[in-house]
Amino acid sequence: MKPLAVSAAQRPSLALLGAEPFRAAMELTSHMFARSATAKPGDGHAVVIFPGLGASGGSVAPLREHCRALGYDAFDWGQGFNTGPQGDLDAWLHDLKAQVVDRLGGHSRPATLIGWSLGGLYAREIGKLMSRQIRQVITIGTPFNAEADHSNVGWLFRLLSGTSSALDPALSRRLRTPPPLRTTSIYSRSDGVVAWQTCRHDKQSRLVHDIEVDGSHMGMGWNRDVLAAVSDRLGQPPGPWRRYVRTP
Repeated sequence: MKPLAVSAAQRPSLALLGAEPFRAAMELTSHMFARSATAKPGDGHAVVIFPGLGASGGSVAPLREHCRALGYDAFDWGQGFNTGPQGDLDAWLHDLKAQVVDRLGGHSRPATLIGWSLGGLYAREIGKLMSRQIRQVITIGTPFNAEADHSNVGWLFRLLSGTSSALDPALSRRLRTPPPLRTTSIYSRSDGVVAWQTCRHDKQSRLVHDIEVDGSHMGMGWNRDVLAAVSDRLGQPPGPWRRYVRTP
C-alpha cells in the first residue's frame, strides 16, 4: 500500500478544533467518575510517557496514575515542558535517549514507551534507537504518517525540521517508518488537532496495530477508551500479540 496521498488527509475542521477544550473537559469528568476497571495486575515493567507539544509531565498524570494502578512502574519523561527538538534532530534524539536510559536505571526488563501527540514521535524514534531495551511503543493521537501539514498546529512539524518550510520528504519517510518492535497507534476520527489519517500505519502486521477510539485530541490522556486500549497493550505478554477487541 502506498503512503497516504496529500489529498487523502485534510486538517480537522475549525469547528472540531474549537470544541476541543469542552470535549476534553467532558472526557476528564467521565474519567473522574468512572468506576475502576478490574484488570489482571501488571508485571511491574517500566513505562515512560512523553507529553505532547507545550505540555509537561503534569498533563500525563491521569495516564501515569492509570498505569501505576494497573501495576506498572510508570513515570513521565522528566524533561519538563515539551518545547520541541532543539538544534540538530539526531543529536537531540540521542541526548533524549541518554536521558531515557538514565530514567530506566534499575529496570532489567524491557520498558514500554508511550507518547501523546508530538511525544509519540519521540517514543517511536527512541524505540528505534533502543529497540533491544524496549518492549513496545504506544502512540496516542500522533501524526507520524504525513507528507504535508495536516494539523491545526502546523508549526509542530516545522519544529522537527528546524525550518519554516513544509515537512521534509526524507524526514516524512523516516517518521512514517515504525520501530522494529511492537507498535500501536491509538487515534480518533473526531480529533480536532491532527488529521486522523496521519495517525494510521500504511500496513498492519504482527508488530503494527492501529486502534480507533472516539474522543478529542486534548482529552486523549484520560479518555476512557484510550485508557482501556493502553491497559490491553500493557497486559499482553512479549511476542506476537492478540488483536485488540474493545469491551462494551
